[in-house]
Amino acid sequence: MYSISVPDEKHKYHVGELAKMFLPEDAFCIYVGQPDAELVIGAGGDYNDSKRRAYAFFKKITGKDLDWGILTGVRPSKLYNELKAKGDDPEKVLRERYYVSEEKIRLLRRVSESQTRVKRSPDPKAIGMYLGIPFCPTRCQYCSFTSNQISKEAATAYLQALFTEMDAVKDLMTQRGQTAESIYIGGGTPTSLDPEDLKAFLEKVHDLFVDENTVEFTVEGGRPETITAEKLQIIKEAGAGRISINPQSMKQRTLDLIGRRHSPEQIREAFALAEEAQIPVVNADLITGLPEEEPEDFSSSLAEVIGLGPANITVHTLAVKKASRMIEEDPGVARRQADNVRQMLDDADRMLTKAGYEPYYMYRQKHMAGNFENVGWCLPGTESLYNIRIMEEDQTIVAMGAGAISKVYFPAENRLERVPNVSNYQIYIERIEEMIARKEAGLL
Repeated sequence: MYSISVPDEKHKYHVGELAKMFLPEDAFCIYVGQPDAELVIGAGGDYNDSKRRAYAFFKKITGKDLDWGILTGVRPSKLYNELKAKGDDPEKVLRERYYVSEEKIRLLRRVSESQTRVKRSPDPKAIGMYLGIPFCPTRCQYCSFTSNQISKEAATAYLQALFTEMDAVKDLMTQRGQTAESIYIGGGTPTSLDPEDLKAFLEKVHDLFVDENTVEFTVEGGRPETITAEKLQIIKEAGAGRISINPQSMKQRTLDLIGRRHSPEQIREAFALAEEAQIPVVNADLITGLPEEEPEDFSSSLAEVIGLGPANITVHTLAVKKASRMIEEDPGVARRQADNVRQMLDDADRMLTKAGYEPYYMYRQKHMAGNFENVGWCLPGTESLYNIRIMEEDQTIVAMGAGAISKVYFPAENRLERVPNVSNYQIYIERIEEMIARKEAGLL
């Protein structure tokens, strides 16, 4: 086991996050003020100085370079754009100070160029809005989100509480003169609601929040088996112009392994229904690094999904969180899949670029296979403003529902303050008045 000494707890966190990108967690130990450690990082530098020293140490003992260098944060594209806005050369800084590879610098450049074409400075009174439905037909093996297997009784009780919060938020927005620039219905799987509940929910969203200032309204379908012609008509009548249909893979064996109880044929049927309903923008999610998949499995899935014609395709890298069943059953899956993920992401870049898609937003997560990234690709003109805003953190996002976290933006200081709701939907229902009080205190 390798021993590293750092000057304080904050350095311990930052160096520890970098260490996990090189080594299994049981292969190193980080101490505060341990003079006889194999690597001793003293006081006097900032976190990036400490990470550069640690990077050199880990590179020497493992022989590895990291594509993202010393960057451990979620939003490298935000850093790129901030450096550019300050007049710095972002590519030079990322190359020389953060050790980012040329391939990832190229990705950041393309993302920034896409955002420049579509992004506008937000109106100070315009906000983004998120509403969460924490129910799914089943729980995926890799999932750590706030989601529960759905029942009619639970969904109805939850919606009653959510409607109460929505009414309170509308009152707050009216007091402040705010409007919803974008609305995103996520989860869980919102389309796991039955048609009656889905209709009541989306009609209320429309009546409270959609107006002439709303430029984007998205409903995640997610699970293909929950998508029906009736539900798509409800979504369209509520004014939503964007949906998600998320295959994750087109290989039946993979779907079975990860707990997705649908077939590739149901994925194809869902896309056909969305085309018949004339939903303007459909997004499809795929995941690189899924168990037992090889690069040719991923490229085959991606080729078929491109053929189905979604305007947006989001390519995720498998992230195995500690709260997921997958890490309990196979804790080494993400590390084993790292080399495969590199090839899969290279194939995705080549195939999507050839098909006319451009990368327009990206982010990273902890515990990702190969420490890579998630990238949203789009056909020109179909970029999601909500996705750009939430990754660039330049607008207040008001979030409602169990597990939802509002983020209040203070432009003068370029900072956010979080206003969280509790994650458990039953506790959310019980404590809905407290959730409203948190918003009244945090959003005003």
